[in-house]
Amino acid sequence: MKLKINIVDAFTDVLFKGNSAAVIMLSDWLSESLMLSIAQENNLSETAFVKSITDQKFEIRWFSPITEIDFCGHATLASAFVIFSAHPEFEKITFFTQSVGELEVTKEADAFFRMSFPNQIPKLVSDIPAELQKGLSIAPIEVLLNQQAYFVVYADEQDVLNVVQDKEYLKQLAPFDVVVTAKSQQYDFISRYFWPANGGDEDPVTGSIHAGLAPYWASKLGNNQLRAFQASSRGGVLSCEVTDDRVFISGQAVQYLEGYITV
Repeated sequence: MKLKINIVDAFTDVLFKGNSAAVIMLSDWLSESLMLSIAQENNLSETAFVKSITDQKFEIRWFSPITEIDFCGHATLASAFVIFSAHPEFEKITFFTQSVGELEVTKEADAFFRMSFPNQIPKLVSDIPAELQKGLSIAPIEVLLNQQAYFVVYADEQDVLNVVQDKEYLKQLAPFDVVVTAKSQQYDFISRYFWPANGGDEDPVTGSIHAGLAPYWASKLGNNQLRAFQASSRGGVLSCEVTDDRVFISGQAVQYLEGYITV
């Protein structure tokens, strides 16, 4: 069986930056074991499998090389890029997910795509796990938690850049990952995302976690329009807008590869 594959760099307007995702369009679902095997072979942070329902409605599932993921922003952006590229007449598409409901994506000016995510603002943690404290080289000033990850807040953005993870400790926080964040001078806030329990050492750009980061920083900064930077080695810029129940995240994407796999 041959399947078409696209690899797209998301949250960037230049190749080899942002976060790479593979996108495979399907007419019927593959088995979970096969989808995981394909994701492992791709060895990217995520492979998105997308099944068409109607012309502008799709089901989507995301797999890291380790497991199926509940929610992935950059692979949603990459999938939207592939669909809009194939159908330039579309202005809006909707993805249906198993875990976070409907994700609507609209096409904007200057090759931006605007994704509608659920607001997943984190809540303060009073009892910080020992594994989290041992797993980071710099102590936090505040720790919060949402459905996806622990949010480690630092007083200075240099702490975000300098912190070193001990993945053996952070793995023990499963199913939760860890995001470190601080207010920024150039941007509204910056972050880094560690996920040894679910995908790898450090994710280049994590769209889904900004469904929690953006509302957290909106409440701190008193501003619902935010510009964020994920400070990985590849780096990525995200534009965020926060409402009571949704977080809108906009970004660009660039095609890297188009081809076929044989399974």
